[in-house]
Order: sequence, then structure tokens, then C-alpha cells
Amino acid sequence: MTLFELAKKNVVRNLSRYALYVGTTIFSIVIYFTFATLKHSHEISALAETSQKISGLMSTSTFILMLFVALFIAYSNAFFLRGRKREVGLYSLLGVRKKQIGLLLLFENIVIGAVSLVVGIVLGLFGSNALLQLLMRLMDSDLNIGFAFSASAFIETFLVFLAIFLFTSFQGYRVIYRFKLIDLFHADKSGEGVPTAKGWVALTGVLTIGAAYWLALQDLMTSSLWRMLGLAMPLLIIGLSVIGSALLFHSVLIFALTWLKGHERWSWKRLNLLTTSQLLYRIRGNAKTLTLISIISATAITAGGAIFSVYYYAEENVASYTPYTYAWKGDAVEVNGATFESSVEQKTIRTEAQYGERELGVIDESTYRHLLQGLGVAEPAPFRQDEVVWVDPFYDERYSENLESVELSGQTVDVSTRLEESPLNVMTFGGSFLVVADDMFKTMTEPSETYHVALTESFKDQREQSERLAGLGLESFSSAPDVYAETMAMNGALLFVGTFLGLVFLVATGSVIYFKTMTEAEDDRAKYAILQKIGISDRDVRRTVRQQIIVVFLAPFALGILHATVALIAFSNLLSMNFTIPVLVWMGVYTTIYAVYYGITVRRFMTAIR
Repeated sequence: MTLFELAKKNVVRNLSRYALYVGTTIFSIVIYFTFATLKHSHEISALAETSQKISGLMSTSTFILMLFVALFIAYSNAFFLRGRKREVGLYSLLGVRKKQIGLLLLFENIVIGAVSLVVGIVLGLFGSNALLQLLMRLMDSDLNIGFAFSASAFIETFLVFLAIFLFTSFQGYRVIYRFKLIDLFHADKSGEGVPTAKGWVALTGVLTIGAAYWLALQDLMTSSLWRMLGLAMPLLIIGLSVIGSALLFHSVLIFALTWLKGHERWSWKRLNLLTTSQLLYRIRGNAKTLTLISIISATAITAGGAIFSVYYYAEENVASYTPYTYAWKGDAVEVNGATFESSVEQKTIRTEAQYGERELGVIDESTYRHLLQGLGVAEPAPFRQDEVVWVDPFYDERYSENLESVELSGQTVDVSTRLEESPLNVMTFGGSFLVVADDMFKTMTEPSETYHVALTESFKDQREQSERLAGLGLESFSSAPDVYAETMAMNGALLFVGTFLGLVFLVATGSVIYFKTMTEAEDDRAKYAILQKIGISDRDVRRTVRQQIIVVFLAPFALGILHATVALIAFSNLLSMNFTIPVLVWMGVYTTIYAVYYGITVRRFMTAIR
């Protein structure tokens, strides 16, 4: 039997061990192929206004995915090699040279990589088209892609993953030369002291994370710390979060488990003493991995939650910028299907502001109320004859300047009220404007300009009419269909990329925990066999296994959720938006997938120790 035949036999024999790894790798290849197809797609180029942005987004995404998958594959191979040390040692005892053992492992990795690459690209050819259709739906585009095949995407995917598999395979080949025979048989029996943690170190970990959260929740616009540190502030927050996470797994959890272990009433109940003892070693031994997983989870959840939140409120944001379907300056034109049309006479004044002079539009009260009625919006209380009302839909007291008085027709008039409900399209009329009584408006000597607005039943199906009106060369033309299309195109592409990158990160991190846990299961098989021989029930064994695994799964995920929650609160405060519903949905999806991984790991662990 040749080494290559033996390698194939070993792969088949260990298929259950490699199944999750191969599945995760195939999923990553499918996503990479899809991103590469989007990057090179001629159909996507038809979206002229967003094609360059999408192409750049996909280029960045493929690079991030390539780096992450390379690290995941290298990490996974290290786990597999650790779990097979005894097998490698047996080969050495039988007289097989290290070079041949290295070649055997090299061939095994090549076989697994080749299978993953072939299956991944085949699935990518068909699956990418379904994913492209999903992207079009997220972008709310009627572009029909059909069956898209990109030779450039195929070649890029093949070469990238071929290089990754070859690199990790040769890395495993080199590792064989570092092992000594005695280490291969006694790697899991080397003495290790009981993990301990000092109270002050544990307290430092808690305070470090608390400091990171406190800094993250400081108002970007008003905080003196942000003004003093500037761009160094985010780096400080990230640094404190990483250090705090590392201390949490190195010391805080160790301190808590040691304290729990010291309470006899709890420790001597069933297998609680075994559970805490095992967890002490697992948490300390996997501290670096758990820290990395918590940071990756936090990054994926934060990015995905923020993107999904912005996408979730996209239509609402379009309505705030363009309440009327169309608006323009100049003569009236025919708008098919309009349910409300109106002309708007606006005068422009110049007034002193905090940062110099600014121009403000002025309309009369009757026009303002008429426009609100057209939108079906509640009207404010009647204005006084001498009252000047300032309308600013985007006012934020943290950074917006206040307008206390203006000069109208040579007279200084106080601004008495500020309203946020604006019935005017921002891109046509500007962000803020003044409303004055009808009589006061008539006495103003400033020149006036005429605008028109039109409202239709639904702006989403108005693209053809929008293109027709834009073709007329209307001045200061704004269109809700155009704003909606551009917003959905970019936000949809971001959501697509964020979702699938996040899924790859989640699946990979879940797989890493699974691999580490299963490696430990093989080392602990003898311990659990002894427990069963002395009469410990299968129910109690399953209970302690579940408790240990749920801590290993839950600790980094819960910390990642906590990091992400603070980051998303800070982000929502910055944008003055409520992210609660979309973020809860996003976190719910992630939690469900992690729960599935937990269930699979418990089941496989119990099978391994029996």
C-alpha cells in the first residue's frame, strides 16, 4: 500500500472527525466564489451608479475572507495533528521515518483540500446564482442576472484556496520534525499545576472591561475625552476590550471557578467538583482561543447588527429626506399618477450664523400647512402674526447651531419656535427653512422662486417616471425613487456581505470550539470510563459534560454579545436611531446557530467518551 493510498484510507476512516471542518471550508469556498463573481460580474456593472462601490466592497470582502479562512484552516489542522499524536508515535515505533509520516499527513491534507475545493466550486457555480438573486432582492433591484458564470472568479477562487491548502499542508509536514517520540505518547500526561488566579488580577480584568465600556458610551460630540484623544479613542477602547477579555478568561473566570470549587456544599453535590476542576483546566488552557473567539464574535455581531439596522430603517430614512415623491424648481410638469401636487413660493434670506453667513429659505404658513396636509401629517398649533418658526428635521442639540434671530426686510426678528416636521425634500429645498405668517411673508422684499412638489401612491415603482422627469433637465430635481434605489443598492450589498461574512466567522468560531472540545474528549475518555466503572450514572456524566461545554461555548459568545451591545448602543446614540428590533433579530439568529453547534458538540462528545 502506497502512502497516498494510506492517506485516502485514513481520510475515509476519520470522515466523521473531518466532516464539520470540510463543511465549514466548503461553505467558505461557496461564499468566496460568490463574492468573486460579484466583483467580476458584467451584470452588476449594469448598475452604473453603484457598480464601482459594489466591486470595491466585494474586493475588500474577498480579502478579509481569504485571511480568515487561511487562519481557520491552519488552526484546524493544528487541532487534528494534536489529536493524532499517538498515531504518529505508533508509526515512528514501527520504523516509519519522519519524512514518510510527514508525506502521509501532507497527502491527507491535499486529499481533504482537493475534495473541499472541488465540491465548494461546484456548489459555488450553482449556489452563487441563488445568492446573487438574494442580493438583487436585498437591493430591491429588478435586474435579471440569470445564470452567471465568471471565469475570472473561478480561477481566482481555485488559485486562492489551492495556495491556502498547499501552505497549510506543508506547514503540517514541517511540524512533524519538531516532535520527539516520547512527547507524542505522553503529551496529554505532562504535569500541570492547578490553575489559580489572584483576586487583584481578576478585579483588574473587570475594571478594564468596565473602562472600555464607559469610554465607548461617551458622547462623540460632547465628550472632552473624544476631543482630547481624537482618533486614538477608538484604538484605546479596542485595546482595553481585548486586554479585558484576555484577563477575563485568564483570571476572572478562573477566580470565580476556584471560589465556587471551595464551597463544599456545592462542590460535593453530584459531579460538581469534577465539573469545576475540568473547567479550570479547559478555560486556562483555551484562554487565548476563547479571547480571540469573543473578539471575532463581537466584531461580527456589531458590524452585522449595525448594517442590518441601517437597512431596516432605509425606507424610513428615504421618507425623511424626500417626503414628496418629486420636487423641483421651475415650471410645473405633468406627473402621472400624482395624488397631490402643489407649488411652493420660497424666498431666500442671508443671516449671521455661528460659522459665518448662511442662506435660509422662507415660506408662508399657509403653504407649510398645505404641504403637511398633502402628506397626511398632523399640523402644529396656529402661529402668531409676528412669529418666526424654524423647521430643522435634522437638528441635534449636541452639534447643531441654534438660530435665535434673523433679519427679515431689514428688521431683526426673534425665532420663537423650532419644529422638526418638514414637508420639503432636503435635496431640493435644503435641510432647514423658516415659516412666517402669510402677511409677514407678503411684506418681505427678498426675491422669490417657485418650486413644485408631487406625491404618488408608492415611490418604489416610479423608476421609469423618475428617469423621464430627470431627462427633462429640471433644476434642483429630487426623486424619492432614485434616493430609495441608491440607498437600497448600497445598503443591500452591505447587508449581503455583512451577513455572509458574519456567518463564515460564526461557523468557523463554532467549529474551532467544537474541534478543541473533541480533542479534549479523546484525552478524557479514560477518565469518564473510570467514572462509569465506579457506578456514576450515564445521566450524571451527560450532565457534567453539558455543563462544561455550555460554559466553553457560552463564555466567549456572551462576552462577544456584551461587547457588541455596548458598541451598538454607542452607534445608535451617535446616529440618534433606535436599533433595538433589528439588533435583537440579528442576535437571535446568531444565538440559534450557536445553540445548534452546542447540541452537536454535546452529542459528539458523549459518543467519543463511551
